[in-house]
Amino acid sequence: MLSTAFLLQSATALIALFSNVRAAPTLNHLNDRAVTFDFNGDKVRGVNLGGWFVLEPWITPSIFQEWADNKQVVDEYTYTKTLGKEEASSRLTKHWKTWITENDFKTIKQAGLNHVRIPIGYWALSPLAGDPYVQGQLPILDQAIQWARSAGLKVLLDLHGAPGSQNGFDNSGRYGAIQWQQGDTVSQTVKALSDLSRRYAGDGDVVTSVELLNEPLGSSLDLNGLKSFYDKGYNAVKAASNNFAVVIEDAFQDFSTYWNGYGSGKADLILDTHQYQIFTPELVGKSPSDHVSAACALGPKLASTNKWTIVGEWTGAQTDCAKWLNGLGTGARYDGTFTGKGGSSYTGKCDGKNVGTVAKLSSDDKSNIRSYIEAQLDAYEQHTGWFFWTWKTESAPEWNMKDLIAGGLFPQPLNSRQHPGQCG
Repeated sequence: MLSTAFLLQSATALIALFSNVRAAPTLNHLNDRAVTFDFNGDKVRGVNLGGWFVLEPWITPSIFQEWADNKQVVDEYTYTKTLGKEEASSRLTKHWKTWITENDFKTIKQAGLNHVRIPIGYWALSPLAGDPYVQGQLPILDQAIQWARSAGLKVLLDLHGAPGSQNGFDNSGRYGAIQWQQGDTVSQTVKALSDLSRRYAGDGDVVTSVELLNEPLGSSLDLNGLKSFYDKGYNAVKAASNNFAVVIEDAFQDFSTYWNGYGSGKADLILDTHQYQIFTPELVGKSPSDHVSAACALGPKLASTNKWTIVGEWTGAQTDCAKWLNGLGTGARYDGTFTGKGGSSYTGKCDGKNVGTVAKLSSDDKSNIRSYIEAQLDAYEQHTGWFFWTWKTESAPEWNMKDLIAGGLFPQPLNSRQHPGQCG
């Protein structure tokens, strides 16, 4: 006789399975349109919807707070493994339904933006046997596409986590060892991209682009193998729809030189680079004016690339003070409390920047953040455009675009300048 627990478990699994089912689009390339955003004539002005379908402890520390002392849970993998599928599914479904809402899409549009970048993990698309991850994200992502359509926004779909982890960061879903490119992980990633692209092949009026993989750590990977993966991923996306541009990451290689020889003959190819000036002691030790100068110097470099190039992640932060930004329970380089790789030395206090709101930042911090954001906007629009990281956080004011706009630190309208001419 089957137990009640077994029946409940089976029912839960079936619900998760069918929640991932969507009518497959008819793939008829004779009717394909061109990419529905003019990447040559218009600028991408966008924001990331971070912490939604891929957890990051620093964006939503309340989700991880119960493990703050023992570090048993540090990412989505250990979160779901520790809670078990039933409890993890219950908690995460509530989070997915509330963290980002239709009103956020409307507010983003009102702020003058034209794109959102939505991170998603492979486990939402093509879960693997033995994974602790839970599903149910896709019906909500379907709804998000409709919200974007109604608001007049475009969408970049970003595969943020790959099997085995492509970088060992918590934002890949699993913190620790980098095991992507081992075993079947690359082919599994291509399958996830194919599933993602086919699911939204009929939404080319909204979805302009698919990003093959977020932040592969090139220094720990076979770069020739990464290029081969990019070839396969490109083909998988284009096989689903010619309406999609395909986005590749620079893998932390020099975006202005290393990738200029890649992609000849590939239509609708976009290079993504992420620009943060905080993750080494040298960078976080820069003065506010040096941060501005470094941002301005990126403009000509971006303009020199031979393909569409976006800055897919950047921030108003000149410090790494945000609580758990460097990992759950980990300190900051800025105030000398970070003890991880590379170490740290004291630059300044994190008071008001580790947790809090934009309104409670010091007047100096407010002025420096506004100046830095303006410089980056001026630099990054010298080529294809940008996506700020991130739309909202629970408590990290330097990173919270929604709060930065409300506090007057993110220009409104976007071309308004309190510090004109910083980039010459």
